[in-house]
Amino acid sequence: QVRLVESGGGSAQSGGSLRLSCAVSGASVKTASMAWFRQAPGKEREGVASFSVVQTIEYSDAVKGRASISRDIASNTVHLQMNSLKPEDTAMYLCASHFRGAESERLSRAAYSYWGQGTQVTVSS
Repeated sequence: QVRLVESGGGSAQSGGSLRLSCAVSGASVKTASMAWFRQAPGKEREGVASFSVVQTIEYSDAVKGRASISRDIASNTVHLQMNSLKPEDTAMYLCASHFRGAESERLSRAAYSYWGQGTQVTVSS
């Protein structure tokens, strides 16, 4: 059974940085496509960054240039480094795995089979 556990969220000032982690069990980050999503209160869940098994990386326009997704095969963990944080980055950040859609759907929530519980990020101005 696949299990995803996020950590690293918290409070930050505008312009600051946070590094989120997603510990994976029951699957290998070397062979599973992974992604980070976020959901703010009252808003739709949106894709932030994705990582395919062939190391194709995609970012949403909202975080492009400020975010970096990576994987650590030794610890079976996926990371999301967020820099130059903005108040609009405030959201619950969730890890997802096992992509099963078309290439154009890499940041689509419907295309992933497994989800973590999320880690909260709050950015103050």
